[in-house]
Amino acid sequence: MFSRHSQQVTLLGLLDLSAAFDCVDHQLLLMRLQQNFDLTELRFSSGSRDHVVCHRTDSTSGVPYYGLMSHSQPQLHGVPQRSVFGRLLFFLYTAGIGEVVASWGLRLHQYADECQLYVCTPMNDVQRAVDRFSCCLADVEAWMTTSRLRLNANKNKVL
Repeated sequence: MFSRHSQQVTLLGLLDLSAAFDCVDHQLLLMRLQQNFDLTELRFSSGSRDHVVCHRTDSTSGVPYYGLMSHSQPQLHGVPQRSVFGRLLFFLYTAGIGEVVASWGLRLHQYADECQLYVCTPMNDVQRAVDRFSCCLADVEAWMTTSRLRLNANKNKVL
């Protein structure tokens, strides 16, 4: 805790991702799971069938229209939003954001597709903290782009 005489300033960035769960690239997810967590395949059971989650080459989707189904297309992106497993996969997919933020000496809180970046600094070091914060945001955005994710400019805020 800081005393009220310590004259600290906190810079906070509230970041929101656009359609984040839908943009998860399955090949990139599998590569990150292998490199960062030594996982090569994930299986879970649903009823009597086992499902392979990361080797998604057999996943397809179609669109129902008047009781008929369109031609199926391979599903190469996305994890389920409303499931614990989908959120876990998304968290593992975006784990690299923490490394980017830490490299600039900032802190990160992340829940699903919302991130909070912050740094506390003495009043006499505000300009240097603002510069670090700006560089960190630029690197986070570059990381997002490389990860095929987009920040939602309409919902992002810096305080």
